[in-house]
Amino acid sequence: MSLFNVYPLYNVTPVKAKDVYVYDDKGVEYLDLYGGHAVISIGHSHPKYVSAISSQVEQLGFYSNAIQNPLQIQLAHKLEQISGCKNYQLFLCNSGAEANENALKLASFHNGKHKILAFKNSFHGRTSAAVAATDNLKIIAPINAQQDVDFVELGDLEAVEIILKANKTCAVIIECIQGVGGLDQSTTAFYQGLEQLCKQYNTVLIADEVQSGFGRTGDFFAYQAHNITPDIISIAKGMGNGFPVGGILIHPSIKPSLGLLGTTFGGNHLACAATLSVLDVIEDEKLMRNALEVSTHFLKKSLNIPNLKTVKGRGLMLGLEFDFPISELRKTLIFKHQIFTGGSKNPNQIRILPPLTVQKKHIDLFFDALQNELN
Repeated sequence: MSLFNVYPLYNVTPVKAKDVYVYDDKGVEYLDLYGGHAVISIGHSHPKYVSAISSQVEQLGFYSNAIQNPLQIQLAHKLEQISGCKNYQLFLCNSGAEANENALKLASFHNGKHKILAFKNSFHGRTSAAVAATDNLKIIAPINAQQDVDFVELGDLEAVEIILKANKTCAVIIECIQGVGGLDQSTTAFYQGLEQLCKQYNTVLIADEVQSGFGRTGDFFAYQAHNITPDIISIAKGMGNGFPVGGILIHPSIKPSLGLLGTTFGGNHLACAATLSVLDVIEDEKLMRNALEVSTHFLKKSLNIPNLKTVKGRGLMLGLEFDFPISELRKTLIFKHQIFTGGSKNPNQIRILPPLTVQKKHIDLFFDALQNELN
């Protein structure tokens, strides 16, 4: 049986990894400045993470959500403490797409409306409603297009209000820093205005923090820099440091009922153990502060790079936009300099999403390689 060929693959086969480094089957060491799509938050094979998962699987790896799981309660308390999201409710699932599916479904249950408002260049997942709310026609199948979604320009409050006035929109879903779309963000005035319009027109505001959450921006969540209060927050990626886990944080104004949402694997014992260890390490090693300090260093180093148009993003969710397509440059960084980076919908942009444990010396290696290739 062959694999279903949907991924363009680099000729690199990782076999082990440690902190910010990945090692292939030939023993070559690669600096990981992409973290597997921002998934690796506390570094590869962190000893506390390995210990937490190993200890848990020795006791109990899985049982269904039909029984008590104290780890879920422990995780909810820890997440509230570190994130500052007081009195929110936690529903656990398995991925970012699933988190956004549950967020959109819950919004529709809550207010009885059916349309979605999303923003141009958005990416929210590849399933059902999540992919319909993603601004990429190439990955939206006819069955997904049955969802009724309006797309507006990021920052356009007038267009938002015109749509919400029709009283058909159950949810506005937004990445406060767009990920795959290219790291664009708007102003605090826009995000606060969006929150007010959602309240005015009984529309659920969903903050998609799947990529930007868990300390990546220097705040625990990207939206927190704008002093707003989303109704639902979707989370995944860095949450499990590689273990598949996702979830939504739900404002207390949205009430649960038995059977409203459900999942087989979501919130299993191993997922909870993994996420609890991630939260402990983020707190103990002050990784949000590190994200800000390394980001400042990154911005200073970028000032000397030729052909660079702009730097986008915040914290360790960064993009370098050049005046030329970067696909060949990324290949050179991998195969000549042994550095992993990411791409985006913008063909001229390199995305940088390293583990939050990355240090200034690692950033220096990256910029030395860029200088070597661009001068």
